[in-house]
Amino acid sequence: MKELKRVVAIHDISGFGKCSLTVALPVISAAGIETAVLPAAVLSTHTGGFTGFTYRDLTEDIQPIADHWKSLGIGFDAIYTGFLGSFEQLDLISRFFDTFKTSGNLILVDPVMADNGELYKIFTPEFAAGMSRLCRKADMIVPNLTEAALLLGESCKPGPYDEKYISELLKKLSALGPKQVVLTGVFFNEKELGAAAYDAETGEITCSFENRVPGYYHGTGDVFGSALLAAVMNGFPLSEATGIAVRFTASAIRKTAAAGTDIRFGVNFEQSIPEFLKDLGIIPDIMQTAADSNM
Repeated sequence: MKELKRVVAIHDISGFGKCSLTVALPVISAAGIETAVLPAAVLSTHTGGFTGFTYRDLTEDIQPIADHWKSLGIGFDAIYTGFLGSFEQLDLISRFFDTFKTSGNLILVDPVMADNGELYKIFTPEFAAGMSRLCRKADMIVPNLTEAALLLGESCKPGPYDEKYISELLKKLSALGPKQVVLTGVFFNEKELGAAAYDAETGEITCSFENRVPGYYHGTGDVFGSALLAAVMNGFPLSEATGIAVRFTASAIRKTAAAGTDIRFGVNFEQSIPEFLKDLGIIPDIMQTAADSNM
């Protein structure tokens, strides 16, 4: 039995609507990884398409939680951050990195702040600069194309893109500090959509695509980021982990479209978990273990 790894996911949590922690916790746990959570806020629903939602900010709880974990000697094999709602939270999570970073663990930052060429309305260009500073402390970042441009202080270009532009963007993002960068929302034609990955240590750039499903689906960035981290933590190189995450996300979107699910509710990733675990090689291992125990 291999050693159980531990991830801490630092995101907000919505009581209804699949995104952030309600995605990260089940996806990473299903991949055989212990998943601790540090909620940055609690909402009744996520904010994509819903109105009248409740919101409780948990900024004041972040440092006491970190202090308690530190006093218990708790450590993490990976730290995974998503939506952070304020400058104060950026500073607190930067401090969290300083406290819990080790020579052997992984810090993954998903700089959630923009999409479709626009910064989210609650954020300012100054916040984007603050997120860029946080990304300098990461080992891996997972921005979409809009977030990538904002991190670099550049204007966002519409697609389709070409390989040269994506390659240059990946390398400039890595120059901020993270040795591994995965760009989401990459497409070279209108029929396919996927992600591009860059590993600065090997110099390798790879792309993974699936057939595009028309429409916009909430929570897919969190599905992708959680699957990517789970694959990396299960020993897959970045290129393969990116492909696994692309396939899982695309499968969840296809199932959502086929079911006619209200897109506000998030994607039906639960129905794609068996495929995801097969991709990770976990389901065959479980079956073999069961067979061995019956011998």
